[in-house]
Amino acid sequence: MDSQTQTMIDNLPARTGRSLQEWYAVLTSADPGTHGTGLKLLKTEHGVSHGYANLIMTMYRSRDSAPSSDEELVDAQYSGAKAALRPVCDRLVAAARELGDDVEVAPKKTGVSLRRSRQFALVEVPSARRVRLGLNLRGEPGTERLREAGGMCTHTVDVAGLDEVDDELLGWLRAAYEGA
Repeated sequence: MDSQTQTMIDNLPARTGRSLQEWYAVLTSADPGTHGTGLKLLKTEHGVSHGYANLIMTMYRSRDSAPSSDEELVDAQYSGAKAALRPVCDRLVAAARELGDDVEVAPKKTGVSLRRSRQFALVEVPSARRVRLGLNLRGEPGTERLREAGGMCTHTVDVAGLDEVDDELLGWLRAAYEGA
């Protein structure tokens, strides 16, 4: 959960008079059905501002479907047709952990962030055919395999199978770790 959402949840009692769990009880007894109906209920009957009403409804509607652990987040990413690529993710994460005791593995909804003092790599599965390893390698020239990218990672490498987690790729992972 991002810090802004957490701050809003922390501020719910002061801003609305109830905690998130207390709002869940209100909504469960009212059974609003849709997001819009719940928004209307919270805003008109309880005087909740639109921003907080939207937060409450979004959290309420996703509470049962949201993965509850890091393992469930990764399981959800590698389900269905993408399941065959899970060993690639597991190998990349294991290799990162071997780099040092300071590696933090932080699964998110769409990827697994590998951090030290800052993120140095990101493991994602954009299709059933490949895992994409994003790396922060500022100043490193791109190659046919190590493609330059924008955003959170400066480079990406597509990995279609365990045999592609080779010394070259592990060297790039180490260099990203050392630069973090």
